[in-house]
Amino acid sequence: MIFYFKKLAKKLKLTHFVYGLIMHKDNIKKIAEERIALLFRLADNEFEKHPERSKRYVEIARKIGMKAKVSLADHKKKFCRKCGNYLKHGKNTRVRISCSNIVQTCKVCNNISRYKITKHKE
Repeated sequence: MIFYFKKLAKKLKLTHFVYGLIMHKDNIKKIAEERIALLFRLADNEFEKHPERSKRYVEIARKIGMKAKVSLADHKKKFCRKCGNYLKHGKNTRVRISCSNIVQTCKVCNNISRYKITKHKE
C-alpha cells in the first residue's frame, strides 16, 4: 500500500509521503519557515534564563532549514555561525560600525562577522 502512494507521489512530483499524507514541496517550505520563526522567537524569550536552551533552539531551526532547503536569511545575524549561540546585543555579542561594515563579534568564541551597510530602497 505504501509503495503505491510513493509511486503516486513521484508521478505527481510531490516530495514527501508522511503518515498517509502526500505533501507538496511548497507546503513543506511554508511549514518549515513558520517553525523556524517560532524557534527564533522562543530562543529570544528564553535567552535571559536559559542561554543553553536558546542555543538548542537555534540548532533545531538550522536543521529544519537544511532539511527543507529553506534560507535563514532573515535570521542569519541572530546566531553565531561558528559556535551556534543565539546572539543578543550587549549580552554575548559586541556590535561596531566601521567604514561601511557592521562588525559583530561573538563574546563566546570571538568569531567576527562582517555585514555590509545597505540603504533602503524607496
